[in-house]
Amino acid sequence: MTKYFITIAGNIGVGKSTLVQLLSERVGWEPVFEAVTENPYLSDFYEDMQRWSFQSQVFFLSRRLQQHYYLLQQPKSIIQDRSVYEDAEVFARNLFQQKDMNERDWACYQDLYKTLSLLLRPPDLVIYLKASVPTLQRRISQRGRAYERRIAGDYLARLNKLYDDWANNFSQSPVLIIDTNNLDYVQYDDHLEQIWQSIEHRLQGKDFLALA
Repeated sequence: MTKYFITIAGNIGVGKSTLVQLLSERVGWEPVFEAVTENPYLSDFYEDMQRWSFQSQVFFLSRRLQQHYYLLQQPKSIIQDRSVYEDAEVFARNLFQQKDMNERDWACYQDLYKTLSLLLRPPDLVIYLKASVPTLQRRISQRGRAYERRIAGDYLARLNKLYDDWANNFSQSPVLIIDTNNLDYVQYDDHLEQIWQSIEHRLQGKDFLALA
């Protein structure tokens, strides 16, 4: 059997973890969620973002690269929740753009990320889940995580813009973009099935149009 490695990418609250879980149950692949290792710089980062953004992002980058390498060694097909590319091209880039990471640190971070990422085989497919800010806010509210209540709409909008730019220019892997505003793959099995059929066709090098 062919071994596949796919990554589910997307903004906070878009439904990545849920889709990873549902697809892994649907097709019997190994789900891999974000590492829960606590970042030792995180408390310092929230106290002084400009001072600690570089150290914090390098820690996240090292853990994500370690996870990526580990996944490539596994015998089963893998569905991954969030990628190393998002850490660098979305979250670290956002820190730089809002001037919480200076130009010197950003250049150093980019050199490190680009060099190390070249050494790893990219996923067979990246699935980018996208949604509007109101949809993201509604889903964040529904899952009820206290630490997410203060996430501002303009922050989600900036991340959406960075995600769109990244997905439209990403060339290491094929990218399947799924607009989730009108999808509910938790409540409706046919929505999950449509997503899986799209993934399966892309992995086979095919494109198709599904009319709802």
